[in-house]
Amino acid sequence: MTQSSGLTRRGAMLTSLAGLGVAACSGRREAPPGLLRVAISNMPDSLDPAIGQFAASALLYKQLFAPLTDYSVNLGVGPGLAEEWTTPDGGHTWLFAIPDDRRWSDGAPLTAEDIVWSVKRILDPATAGGVLGDFYAVENARAVLTGDMPVDALGVLARGPRLVEFRLEQPLGIFPTLMREFYPFPRHIIEAHGNDWVRPENFVGSGPFTLAGIGALSFDLVRNEFSYAPASVAAARVDIVDDASTRTRMFRAGDFDLAEAPPPTQLQLLRQQVGDQVRSFPAPKFTYLKINLRRPALQNVGLRRFVSAMTDRAFLATQIMDETASATDSIIPGSTETSHSRTPPELEGIDDSIRITLRTTSGDRERLAIAIADDWNRAGVQTEILATAPVDLYSAVDGGDFDIALSHFDRGLKANPNFMMEPFTEGGFADDSGWFEIGGPETDTFNAAIALARQAVGDAERTRFYQQAEAILLDQQVIIPLLHEQAHWLISERVSGLTPDVQPQIWRNLSVSGA
Repeated sequence: MTQSSGLTRRGAMLTSLAGLGVAACSGRREAPPGLLRVAISNMPDSLDPAIGQFAASALLYKQLFAPLTDYSVNLGVGPGLAEEWTTPDGGHTWLFAIPDDRRWSDGAPLTAEDIVWSVKRILDPATAGGVLGDFYAVENARAVLTGDMPVDALGVLARGPRLVEFRLEQPLGIFPTLMREFYPFPRHIIEAHGNDWVRPENFVGSGPFTLAGIGALSFDLVRNEFSYAPASVAAARVDIVDDASTRTRMFRAGDFDLAEAPPPTQLQLLRQQVGDQVRSFPAPKFTYLKINLRRPALQNVGLRRFVSAMTDRAFLATQIMDETASATDSIIPGSTETSHSRTPPELEGIDDSIRITLRTTSGDRERLAIAIADDWNRAGVQTEILATAPVDLYSAVDGGDFDIALSHFDRGLKANPNFMMEPFTEGGFADDSGWFEIGGPETDTFNAAIALARQAVGDAERTRFYQQAEAILLDQQVIIPLLHEQAHWLISERVSGLTPDVQPQIWRNLSVSGA
């Protein structure tokens, strides 16, 4: 392959970035008393926790449902629907006690049977669920998911109306931590209304808010008076504004109290204009390239390592993300870099007929893809970009219709760095490269390291095994890490009740002036 040089699309792209700015807004709109107004970037894919996978869905689940355990103030594990939990045998069995005061938002009792039924619904491939998720260690979960065993064989049962027992196939000290984002469902409502149970007229939840209405691009929430921890504000309105610059302008005009993800290229200017209303938070946000190993050309690990080495991560971090992200060639923040990433390998045995299509979403992420494609084209790997709406990209990846996809995820409030590895495990939500389907000794060694990490009791031991698994994944260049990002929010002076250094994803304790 021959390398190219000369003018690239980077110059035009950087020129356009330099011209971006945040328009000043004159005057402010009067804020309704007692209403928390939130702008987010993407539409949730479902309000049913058994179906939804988008970060926007997870954000709404935190408001509409109570998890089995919950996040503590310092993002550890604290009481949720379960007030306490114990293990009588070193992590093989976990017992969760549900207090008598737990209620659904229609006032019906929330019982251990509801929780057991919810786990079965998530894992039963014949229902709306059919995903392994955080129940990977539950007895017979994989066999139930594949249809090899009936759902009643699951290792979860009710020991009376107020005690839930989980039986695990391996001891798992972090199981209560995993339950912070398991949101049980109202069985009596789902059985009455089927898939329509998430419509506002039917909806029943258990969180600090309940659902009052849905617009074309909005959700109206009201305080759930039956919650054990009801919202401080009377109501919240969530608007989907997909363009970051538009969200920012509307926030400055007084339309919103919280607005997520302002444009990274505008953060410095915004800080000059609105001061500490721009907040940045440490976050488990990761941007990477997903590689489809089912494509014959991409099964060549030498090619994968070459394009990784030719990717100028520093340019992405400093010029595209305006130093709001850090360049990385690891998954777990702080992990040791892989040796092959430091010294660019020679690209041998690859003919000039190879064409790579780099898929991305339109908008801000497209600028990252432009820079990456330029790097690869200059290095002699012919690359074109296909930018589409997010739903089209997700559908293509799910169907295996891609070469390489620019991907990212936000693990939300899961601050422990080790949680960055779980999406790439077999059955994880980022397991769509085909690596486990192709198999080989590396996947077996990877799975063994993950199993040891999950069994580990101490954080240091768990980290060591996760890093061993990470080294295997990166040595095979199954994915190409690019950036670790921070979370950025615009937060108005109206808002109080924030937890320092924690991004505002749980709204139950937030207040607004006039509430």
